[in-house]
Amino acid sequence: MCGIVGYVGPRTATELILGGLQRLEYRGYDSAGLAVIQNGQIALRRDAGKLSNLHRLVSAQPVNGHIGVGHTRWATHGRPSARNSHPHASMDGDVVVVHNGIVENFQRLRAELEAEGFRFASDTDSEVIVHLIACHLQQGCNLAEATRRAAARLEGAHAIVARRAAEPDNLVTARIGNAGGVALGVGEGEMFIASDIPAILEHTRCMVFLESRQMAVVRADRFEVRTLAGDAVEPVTHIIPWDPVGAAKGAYRHFMQKEIFEQPRALTDTLRGRADFAAGQVDLPDLPLSAEAARALRRLVIVACGTSAYAGLVGKFMIEQLARLPVEVDYASEFRYRAPILDGDTAVLAITQSGETVDTLAAMEQARASGARLWSIVNAIGSQAMRAADGYITMQAGPEVGVASTKAFTTSLADLYLLAVYLGARRGALAPEAQRRHVDDLARLPDLVGRALDRDAEVEALAAELCQYENFLYLGRGVNYPIALEGALKLKEISYIHAEGYPAGEMKHGPIALIDAHMPALAIAVRDGVYAKMLSQIEQARARGAVVIALATEGDTAIRAQADHVLYVPDAPPLLAPIVNVVPLQLLAYHIAVRRGCDVDQPRNLAKSVTVE
Repeated sequence: MCGIVGYVGPRTATELILGGLQRLEYRGYDSAGLAVIQNGQIALRRDAGKLSNLHRLVSAQPVNGHIGVGHTRWATHGRPSARNSHPHASMDGDVVVVHNGIVENFQRLRAELEAEGFRFASDTDSEVIVHLIACHLQQGCNLAEATRRAAARLEGAHAIVARRAAEPDNLVTARIGNAGGVALGVGEGEMFIASDIPAILEHTRCMVFLESRQMAVVRADRFEVRTLAGDAVEPVTHIIPWDPVGAAKGAYRHFMQKEIFEQPRALTDTLRGRADFAAGQVDLPDLPLSAEAARALRRLVIVACGTSAYAGLVGKFMIEQLARLPVEVDYASEFRYRAPILDGDTAVLAITQSGETVDTLAAMEQARASGARLWSIVNAIGSQAMRAADGYITMQAGPEVGVASTKAFTTSLADLYLLAVYLGARRGALAPEAQRRHVDDLARLPDLVGRALDRDAEVEALAAELCQYENFLYLGRGVNYPIALEGALKLKEISYIHAEGYPAGEMKHGPIALIDAHMPALAIAVRDGVYAKMLSQIEQARARGAVVIALATEGDTAIRAQADHVLYVPDAPPLLAPIVNVVPLQLLAYHIAVRRGCDVDQPRNLAKSVTVE
């Protein structure tokens, strides 16, 4: 979950590392540090808190060199502090290590190392790695071999970068399991290492991704990839199409705000090349599936975490209705612990923005071992979830920096709709005229989302009235019930307000006991098949004194008599309506958080990519 950056080349490493860490700060901001070789020795700078603290430290105590590593941390073992910050150094200062993951056997390794005379300067599990490397160096190994041997002792999943003052021309990196990615950036006479693409995309689009149990020795003019067993690997080079300018905030106050407003463009991109508006068909070139194979499927299991899991719940409605294929949705973090029943007639679909979420990758491994067909919907090009799947659909959202997901949620919903039409056509559940109708509906989607964004000022005004409340209830039915869940999650994530999403029909089976004048109720009451039912839920909430906010269809003036506040959205096709309806809920969470003075892009205790269990 932490951010890692490494550089070797002719330029000043400090500036490049700090710039890369800035782009990765969403992965962790409890502490940060860097190490460069200066005058033949490792110069180390570390500090607790956000990256700005490290910037100030480096300004006060400059370091210069042409090879270095940096790290921004999300704490697992040990409190956020300077002593627990990465990089961690060996006792003699010859070696430093940055690490992403959890050393599951660190207590045993630490006791063993302490018995051999190694002294620990931190409370972290990561420090055992640098001492293990130092131990093997004492036995005559070079840095690459020492790192390989140390990695073989570790339990759990890890991404590691090590460097040594006595070997000033190289960095060594290794990946074990699914603790986040290791990307090698290939430049002209220089090389980069990063845990995520945006950190180095400004400098190169040419990337090599390490697979699990692979390591690389990186020099300015070349690199070598091997397995941890020592076998040579012929790496595959990827050219990343993202524009680095897309990772900049531009005129927006926060990345989250920018990403909310990028959704019409992101949706256009995710439809491009998949929705054939002339033919009225959907083509998914990276998810090949014959009609025979589609008809042979007996069910689809969607595995995901957080916001992506709520996208999966919407996808269940889409796929069951359009493809007539039974769908189950499971939290990836729970999936493998209940011995799921899978076989060759089952497809498992993983949804993950980063493509590196450890629980989702573990669920994919379980599916693979069970013989199921394996698919993914993913945003990060070249990520593990993309590479491990039999077929995939990319979100095409571009870099999403804000920790609270917005455009990755709506683009994944669009991908699920594309998949539903695609499966429906191949399974014979959708006639050609029905396919064309659904594809035509997709053509309207970016404009509908744009129209929802046009009401931002109205949402901001409402946020000013609601920001003092500490509890919210979000209600929805049918395909919009997951949108109630997602709306509540956004409010929790960035404003720290307790909010609960609930199926509206279940309100009277418990949550109604909580409703009073201090708990606003937001009801998704657009004109759809359950509109009358939602009006009934609004009346029940009002009768208990709740402040009611209705999300309603443009032109519905009658609902104003039943709600204290109304947020309007354009009328949308029923199965695409969730993509439109979530937009004002994103905006409401954003504006409430800003009003409350919260750190919108980097909410406390959260990180963008969860790569540890």
